[in-house]
Amino acid sequence: MSATVCRRGIALCCALALALVLAACGAAGSRAHPHPDSRTTPTGSQSTSASASPSVSPTAHRPLQNPDILVFSTHTLSDSVVSKVRRLGRVATTEQFAMAQFYYHENPVRYAAVDPSTFRWWTLGTAAESAEVWNRVAGGEIAIAPKLGRRIQDAHDYVHIGDSEHSARLHVGAYAQLFDPRFNDLGVDAVVDSSWTRRLGMVPENALLVTTGTAAPTKALVKRLRAIAGDTASVQVLGFQFDPQAVHTAILTGESVSSAVGTFNYTANANGTVNIEGPWVSANIRTVNVPILGRVTCNKVMLPQLIDALTEIQQRGLAKYINPAQYGGCFVPRFIAGTHQLSYHAFGLAIDLNVPENERGTRGHMNPQVVQVFSRWGFQWGGVWHYTDPMHFQLRRIVRSG
Repeated sequence: MSATVCRRGIALCCALALALVLAACGAAGSRAHPHPDSRTTPTGSQSTSASASPSVSPTAHRPLQNPDILVFSTHTLSDSVVSKVRRLGRVATTEQFAMAQFYYHENPVRYAAVDPSTFRWWTLGTAAESAEVWNRVAGGEIAIAPKLGRRIQDAHDYVHIGDSEHSARLHVGAYAQLFDPRFNDLGVDAVVDSSWTRRLGMVPENALLVTTGTAAPTKALVKRLRAIAGDTASVQVLGFQFDPQAVHTAILTGESVSSAVGTFNYTANANGTVNIEGPWVSANIRTVNVPILGRVTCNKVMLPQLIDALTEIQQRGLAKYINPAQYGGCFVPRFIAGTHQLSYHAFGLAIDLNVPENERGTRGHMNPQVVQVFSRWGFQWGGVWHYTDPMHFQLRRIVRSG
């Protein structure tokens, strides 16, 4: 039995057992919390109340579609590209949408901006059959995997799309297991309505799901798709395991620095490092001398604030609390240990200090005055995260000196 057919059978059986519940906003039919202000209201939506949101008909049933291949680009996939894909003989159905990721602490969260009336049929049966979930999404709320949603939402049931203090906030409309977590190499943990696309800084319609029906995807089809999609796109066969030979795409949103960071494609190595393709590294990564640490290699967006922070630390007589011999690096293109998720270090936007005495999961021994200086210069400290990382400082916002 092929992996694709086996995966479909298992996923269909699992769908019946997977939980789907409405979020803390209330049971089906109750009113959801409104957006906190007009800044976070998506275009065309005045309220996230379920009663006022666009209706997704429970009778508009379609066959469930199995996501076999993901075409994911750093740019919008043009009508011409999508049309050529749809005309390929082995392509049964496609679904175009926007996809990006934001970071919660150091963990990336991949999310999609979709047409709820059509994307729903690409998700697990339990989620697809719930018109209430997709009504919530159509009304401007976010549907998110239960475990993740409960972990990252704030006290008022809002999810911040990024760690920046200026990140947009979306109310959790439903906890929904959208994809089987055992086979979720698509990686989508949350969905919002497509009306949020530009407000969240996403690249419009840069992703395309493809199903090959009852047949398994072939190498020849993947080759044709890569030729059609071009150099700015990755084409990944979705299956049981992460494909280390495939090209993958990184698009960061939700941070105040994201627009300056850009996007890139990458391939993975067996040791957890990644190879960034194209000119992104030469355009964004610089090696310079900075106070206290000496020579560092970081993203050019972060370097001015890193220099200002270290200069202030030096001027205040706090340099003795940073050991340059225990500097753990800045630009390190790799995954988070034990995962296939990009570390913030892969963007060159984080540094690790005093590594031996500040290991992950510990309180560490970072001087609080040093932490305060870094915070003032736009850095977030990993020592306050749920799973602590006290050696880690990552750029959260742009701060101009002077």
